[in-house]
Amino acid sequence: MLTPETFRKHALHDDTRHWPETNCYTDLWIEILASRSLPPEALLAFTVRQDFEGDQFTFFKPPLEDIEALYGITVQELAVFDTVENHAAEQLSRGRMPLIEVDGFFLPDTDGVSYRLQHTKTTIGIARMDRDAREIDYFHNSGFYRLSGADYAGIFAAAPHEAALFPYTEFVKFDAGPAAADQPATAAEFYARHLKFRPAGNPVAAFARAFPAHAADLAARPPDYFHAYAFNTLRQLGANFELLGSGLEWLGAARKVDLTEEIAAAMTIAGGAKTMQFMLARAVARGKLATYQPEFEPLIDAYDTVFAGLWDKIG
Repeated sequence: MLTPETFRKHALHDDTRHWPETNCYTDLWIEILASRSLPPEALLAFTVRQDFEGDQFTFFKPPLEDIEALYGITVQELAVFDTVENHAAEQLSRGRMPLIEVDGFFLPDTDGVSYRLQHTKTTIGIARMDRDAREIDYFHNSGFYRLSGADYAGIFAAAPHEAALFPYTEFVKFDAGPAAADQPATAAEFYARHLKFRPAGNPVAAFARAFPAHAADLAARPPDYFHAYAFNTLRQLGANFELLGSGLEWLGAARKVDLTEEIAAAMTIAGGAKTMQFMLARAVARGKLATYQPEFEPLIDAYDTVFAGLWDKIG
């Protein structure tokens, strides 16, 4: 049985990567799939659709229909009309995994970030619950953890007052149907489908055009605002393309397709976004945003390189 002590992160979360963590929902699925010896790299075709949305890059999430087709796993909304604790216990007793939006204030794995410091929304996957001991084992971000006591009470609190809403909850059915007989072929079909919906223009170029206004806004904001801004722009951009590079590496090896150039270009975006985030952090700290000159051109060119021949190779 998996425990926090025996858990080992998947390679997509290795500390040597540019972005060992991406966003809570995508990271959650990477580790859920890996814990069942399923290849999360097969799921990454959706990353080709990322766009610049004007104030942020797309918060990329794996489509549930792709999960179903690849692995035979379905996700359904869990209606909350009793306590969240009771609903979670029922689904766990059926061999399912509840996915629950909780307050990071009660997650000890976020110590130093939000644990007992600030209230943040995030999603966890509950793998084990002991109601008598008041503890759970749960997936969150790139890890697998245990909480108990007051934290247990905190995440399972019913609506604390009449105006509060219940959290959004889902449950995972692992035995819903058959997995794809040929996962690489199915993944290639997903790339072809998602490529039809990728942005018409270059989203990195669109970000570059918007950035001067963003920088002026950052200069007028409290320093803490930088972290939220960077997470939703540079981190989402860089992490998305690092995952795309890993997905293409897996697909190229499985399908005997040479995607070396596309993989390298995706990694250029991943590394460039990380470098730019460090540079921006220093500029904010020194109050020198007016002279900050981000290097967008290599990332803009890399984006074009990723997609120049991708359709012909796998679409």
